[in-house]
Amino acid sequence: MAREVFDELKARVALLRERGIKPGLATVVVGDNAASRVYIRNKMKACADVGLHAEVHELPAESSVDAVLAKVRELNASPVIHGVIVQLPLPRAIDARRVLQSIATEKDVDGFNWANLGALVDGHPRLVPCTPLGVMNMLERARIPIEGRHAVVIGRSSVVGKPLALMLIAGGATVTVCNSKTPDLAAFTRAADILVAAAGRPKLVTADMVKQGAVVIDVGINRQPDGKLVGDVDYGPVSAKAAAISPVPGGVGRMTVAMLVANTVTAAERAGA
Repeated sequence: MAREVFDELKARVALLRERGIKPGLATVVVGDNAASRVYIRNKMKACADVGLHAEVHELPAESSVDAVLAKVRELNASPVIHGVIVQLPLPRAIDARRVLQSIATEKDVDGFNWANLGALVDGHPRLVPCTPLGVMNMLERARIPIEGRHAVVIGRSSVVGKPLALMLIAGGATVTVCNSKTPDLAAFTRAADILVAAAGRPKLVTADMVKQGAVVIDVGINRQPDGKLVGDVDYGPVSAKAAAISPVPGGVGRMTVAMLVANTVTAAERAGA
């Protein structure tokens, strides 16, 4: 699916380049985080494959919030940059919320700015958080109907759970959002036609919690003590009951990167309109 997205994006980028526009993505990194470096490398490779211009701006871990805000303002004003992301997590001394809200709404390709989230609430999405957009894209490409289905989302973050619930509602689903305080979680998950796990708890969803024939999307990514990556779903047993299921790794993560590139191309198209 991600390859399909990238092939479609290449065609859109080619049209932009005929008009003298090369989409550009800038990533701001504060400090040195090994996991962040892996994510950034994957994003840069995806940009290169599609034909985007990509920059990484590295700031030392001891940078002040003012220094980070100044870099974001510089990128907001750059005519060759259409998308700006700030790699999380930031050092504790830096107010991440303040930094993320300083990104220009038209360049907020992570979709975290309150203006973009508000547009999603209103049913008029502009730039949408990449992981929920990736999940919706997966459902669409797999031809899984949403309208009239009961969708259960485990997790209520502003990065995944809340925006995904809004997108599923817009698609005509009846949506239940569960969280760590939900009593008898299994009672809800067993009623789901579409189950999305985004709780950040390894193998939280077991086979007895899933309805036969359900569609299961695993957003979680958790590193075990042995270094192995696992999702929020106990993949083997659940896959025996599910009509469709996404793996970890190699599932939603790839679509998230694809949607980041897609949002950057969309931002460039709008800027050049």
